[in-house]
Amino acid sequence: MKKSINVGIIGYGTVGKGTLEVLLDNKEVIKDKTGFTLNVKTVADLKIEEIEDEHLENVPNKTTDAYDVINDKEIDVVIELIGGYSPAKTFIMDSIANKKHVVTANKALLAVDGQDIFQAAEENNVCLGFEGSVGGGIPVIRVLKEDLAANNVKEIYGIINGTANYILTKMEEEEKEFADVLIDAQSLGYAEADPTFDVEGTDTAHKISILSSIAFNTVVPFENVFVEGISNIKCVDVEFAKKLGCKIKLLAIAKKNDDDIEVRVHPTIIPNNYILSKVQDVFNAVYFVSDKLDRTIHYGRGAGSLPTGSAVVSDVITIARDMKCKCPSRVPVLGFTKEYKSYFPVKDINDIESAFYLRFSAEDKPGVLSKIAGVLGKYNISINSAIQPSQTSPGEIVPLVFMTYETIGRNIKNAVDELDNSDFVRDKTVVIRVEGI
Repeated sequence: MKKSINVGIIGYGTVGKGTLEVLLDNKEVIKDKTGFTLNVKTVADLKIEEIEDEHLENVPNKTTDAYDVINDKEIDVVIELIGGYSPAKTFIMDSIANKKHVVTANKALLAVDGQDIFQAAEENNVCLGFEGSVGGGIPVIRVLKEDLAANNVKEIYGIINGTANYILTKMEEEEKEFADVLIDAQSLGYAEADPTFDVEGTDTAHKISILSSIAFNTVVPFENVFVEGISNIKCVDVEFAKKLGCKIKLLAIAKKNDDDIEVRVHPTIIPNNYILSKVQDVFNAVYFVSDKLDRTIHYGRGAGSLPTGSAVVSDVITIARDMKCKCPSRVPVLGFTKEYKSYFPVKDINDIESAFYLRFSAEDKPGVLSKIAGVLGKYNISINSAIQPSQTSPGEIVPLVFMTYETIGRNIKNAVDELDNSDFVRDKTVVIRVEGI
């Protein structure tokens, strides 16, 4: 019986360092829990010779060539942590072709171009672990594939980007505008120099594409996910939400309907008594609704060296346990046995029903409120409530907020298009979807 498992790591950035630290520092803990030893034989990185690191000193082989890992017959599990699309996909596919099990945290690659990888892993009877791709150290992938396997998962709600959540939290707490909070987040290392993927929702969309694929027994192509970021949210919107007893969060939402599914990412107004409203700063949370278990929430640090490294190592341990029992691929790659192709239609965002927050910029003069209400009524949009500033001067441009009852997005789009082209609305209308009210 195999007593040790040899591991090779490709990519020694933030997550690579965390992964190696977990593997080395907790080597005996892992051995006590599993009965075997995880040996890191080789670490590959293009800048490996420039890196000084106490953990790296304990690795026997260091190389700049990824194929020193991929082609090494003694290495059982390849951990890909370089990120991006190319050459990461090539490294993964070549590892699989060499009958090696693979662990990755590469959510962008899996969301955009994962079908070939999923299929190759199945055909070669090797394991593909990707727990670290969603939620950092929060266990959600394995929960969906195994712990909720007896359930029909109906809905997913997630705050799964720490940068965006931090910015919205600070906009609320410190009453600062988006651009100012972003600068602070960058100075603290919570946001990248180019934060586009985080603040415009792309990173979140990658993650909900993966989660909804597993939950709904399909493959949800990334390009079918509706994505809207938070860069247009103003402090005034945060303040209006507060007056309504709500918060604004960047939510990933996926729902299974009778004939289609919804998969979307956008700023969302949620009430303060909604459990996800309690998720602050850089923390993440994923909320599942299933038919038998009902509601579960999974909360913790959604990124970072050690949290994500912990998730990566958990995949290695799962693979090693399956190897020990001589049952690789015990669990299908996405948790279901159908072909890995897209077959479940994704509902157009304009056909989805929701309540809406609408903020208009209009001149403070008699009749404007009734004109706006008239256009909304023309498109069968019912008004739940309206808010306007208590103190204004005649002729001043002021924000007017309408909360609507549920209606389809197409009605809102058509009404807003007409209003934005009117002579009494002076700026582009802010539209935010509402959940839980």
